[in-house]
Amino acid sequence: MTETPKYLDESLSFEERAKDLVSRMTLEEKASQMVYTAPAIPRLGIPGYNWWNEALHGVARAGTATMFPQAIAMAAMFDAGMVEKIGEVIAEEGRAKYNENVRQNDRDIYKGLTFWSPNINIFRDPRWGRGHETYGEDPYLTARLGVRFVKGVQGDDPKYLKAAACAKHYAVHSGPESLRHEFDAVVSKQDLFDTYLPAFEALVKEAGVESVMGAYNRVYGQPACANDLLTDILRKEWGFKGHFVSDCGALSDFHLHHMVTDTAPESAALAVKHGCDLNCGAVYLHVLTAIQEGLITEEEITPCVERLMLTRMKLGLFDKDCPFDAIPYSVNDCDEHRALSLEAARRAQVLLKNDGLLPLDADKLGSIAVIGPNADSQQVLKGNYNGTASKYVTILEGVHEICDGKARVYYAEGCHLYRDRVEGLSLPGDRLGEAVAVAQQADVVVLCLGLDPTIEGEEGDASNEYGAGDKAHLNLPGQQQKLLEKVVAVGKPTVLVLSSGSALAVNFAQERCNAVVQNWYAGSFGGRAAAELLFGKFSPSGRLPVTFYKSAEDLPAFTDYAMEGRTYRYLHHEPLYPFGYGLSYAKFTFADLKLSAAEISAGQGLTAAVTVKNESDFAAATPVTLYIRDEEASTRVPHFSLCGFARVELAAGQSKTLEFEVTPRSMALTAEDGSYVIEPGAFTLFAGSVAPDERSRALSGETALRAGFVVR
Repeated sequence: MTETPKYLDESLSFEERAKDLVSRMTLEEKASQMVYTAPAIPRLGIPGYNWWNEALHGVARAGTATMFPQAIAMAAMFDAGMVEKIGEVIAEEGRAKYNENVRQNDRDIYKGLTFWSPNINIFRDPRWGRGHETYGEDPYLTARLGVRFVKGVQGDDPKYLKAAACAKHYAVHSGPESLRHEFDAVVSKQDLFDTYLPAFEALVKEAGVESVMGAYNRVYGQPACANDLLTDILRKEWGFKGHFVSDCGALSDFHLHHMVTDTAPESAALAVKHGCDLNCGAVYLHVLTAIQEGLITEEEITPCVERLMLTRMKLGLFDKDCPFDAIPYSVNDCDEHRALSLEAARRAQVLLKNDGLLPLDADKLGSIAVIGPNADSQQVLKGNYNGTASKYVTILEGVHEICDGKARVYYAEGCHLYRDRVEGLSLPGDRLGEAVAVAQQADVVVLCLGLDPTIEGEEGDASNEYGAGDKAHLNLPGQQQKLLEKVVAVGKPTVLVLSSGSALAVNFAQERCNAVVQNWYAGSFGGRAAAELLFGKFSPSGRLPVTFYKSAEDLPAFTDYAMEGRTYRYLHHEPLYPFGYGLSYAKFTFADLKLSAAEISAGQGLTAAVTVKNESDFAAATPVTLYIRDEEASTRVPHFSLCGFARVELAAGQSKTLEFEVTPRSMALTAEDGSYVIEPGAFTLFAGSVAPDERSRALSGETALRAGFVVR
């Protein structure tokens, strides 16, 4: 009778089993498993596996799946619990699709259970095309949402991972896209540990994220995928035990663009020595050559392969009794999941201006004009790294749904999204006249402008020929500004619905439109959610996870990774719309900000409690945010920093007291050497629905509550 090998013994630990499995591999077999298209090893019963899958806001690039709002829109919910629910659904659908794909013997790319999400880079500059993949500009918000997303994706089973999440792109990475293969991101240690690393640390230490992906660029002269930040910080200091994967093609940049090595085998050896386990690309096809040339040894690649097999063990891919194998394909894109996508789209939208025009009443309107290149666009719903929805509702379709049998709906495209004409043989501005005509016919105008993921995104994916996916400026592209001005000049009440994954400088709209709504890339039902907001089917509760600047001229150079002058924490200029800002149809009041202690010792935390009341005659929700400011710091610190948030739903007239734990880490300043220090002195906490800056007060009419405490 043949003895069952240890790696198939489900009573043993995954670590023991992974080590046993790898010990049975030949050198050639070990090397073969270090590329993302890992081939089968039939003699050991190892099936082929493609490690590359995407799931930023739904299972992506492999057919039908529930399409949620893009990550930046999820951040606008300021709702960590909802982000975790979305992660749970992504894992559920990922398993459902994986189980069926295995039955169909389909082990292609985007069919596995290792999701290269979330993107927790800091959206430090609105010109970065990939910023909409992130949770915005704040390290605390990014960390809290990232932790909950990972927990949702990986699940709470005591033994198995439902799916494997990946924190990317480690560590200092946020554009420009056109330079990413050769760029050296040099930042102060203060900015590194204050802004760029905290979210990665939280996902490793709190969420147990299974994987981390390295960036393309260099950091302090070393490629991110072969960097001391990987060995000394990620592995040693934080204790990361999972596997590390290169961004796709990043290892070939070592010798082709960064010029830190001369050959592919040298690049492979450099990455292995720094603990990069998996290559998305082809450089690790040269691992055997690197060993033959004496650049690395088999003993150095063995731990890499053990970590990869450990992940596959945790996913239950070698077991007969993994509970997730029973998830049926029918849960994919089910009604319950689509309803969650719609609810997320509702919560994500941000009302930026409203002079009283909104909400509209379809019963009292004779007609409404829906105008703009994004009005009837499915593309603008999708974001990048997206799946395929079984149903899409554009903004125009959403308005039709509500106005059917009531108000007449006029439609005009108005202009192309970014070209100067819609029809190739026409003169520039060939749709402007039609837009003005329908505006003149209507009682109210909904103008749908902005960007879409075909011109704002990753190098190679976006078709922005001038910026490789990045924006050269913050203005509306093409003829859109002219369209906006011509329609507003008609004199009809006008709402701007702005679809984009990043901040735009819509100064004219703030001055001249009656209302402005930030719709983001809101998922397959984003148009329905937009229409429901316009017609008051719910009260908006979204808040900006990024600063909207008045001009790119208010920003440092895009290539400057210093945080000074960037984001709400360090900006010098008054913004158009501040981080954390958003309006509501409801009126909320905040009272009784109470702290558990007026004085504490360094290293102690405290509790802050605040009571919020819905003064309206209808149910509504609002985020409650808590900010902290160090009043007596000995070095540069942020103007103030987010240190707590929660979304609360209240019935008409209802009040509720929320408690926030203010941790010692929130009180710590980051010294110039990157160390965290809690200095004695005075601190102020601010609580409310917006940030405690002058622009937020001016736009919202709200003043955050404040309370002080002292650290001894």
